[in-house]
Amino acid sequence: MYFEDFQVGDVFTTAAVTLTEAAIIDFAQRYDPQPFHIDNSAASESVYGGLIASGWHVLSLTFAEIVRTGIFDGGGQGSPGIDALRWLKPVRPGDTLHVELTVTDLRTSATRSDRGYVTLAFEILNQHDETVTSYTAVEIMRRRHPGKAEPGAPG
Repeated sequence: MYFEDFQVGDVFTTAAVTLTEAAIIDFAQRYDPQPFHIDNSAASESVYGGLIASGWHVLSLTFAEIVRTGIFDGGGQGSPGIDALRWLKPVRPGDTLHVELTVTDLRTSATRSDRGYVTLAFEILNQHDETVTSYTAVEIMRRRHPGKAEPGAPG
């Protein structure tokens, strides 16, 4: 997709993915080795009352599903960052997650006519349709038909 293919209000939904205990522990041992991510006994004594996935694992795993939707194919140029990231509910072994992305803003670049910026609100939901993680990000997208940059548009 390219910048011109998006409209404010568009919603995209990913395929679902289920987290296993082994995957949670494996990721955490490498990247977030806190006791409530890697040790069942320690996790049961924690405020979570059991093993939970690292938030970084949840983001990585679900972002792969976002990429697989194809919305960045052809036009995606990355993102300058994530805003308003919130881990709202623990993710546990056996939870099945999917992402709903909503386009909240579109703007062309004032200085580079070959690109535009698509602001997306991301909601990661579990099998009960509870939001477990949310964030926003601006995605840089190529324009299918680069033209003159719009005056006053942020660059």
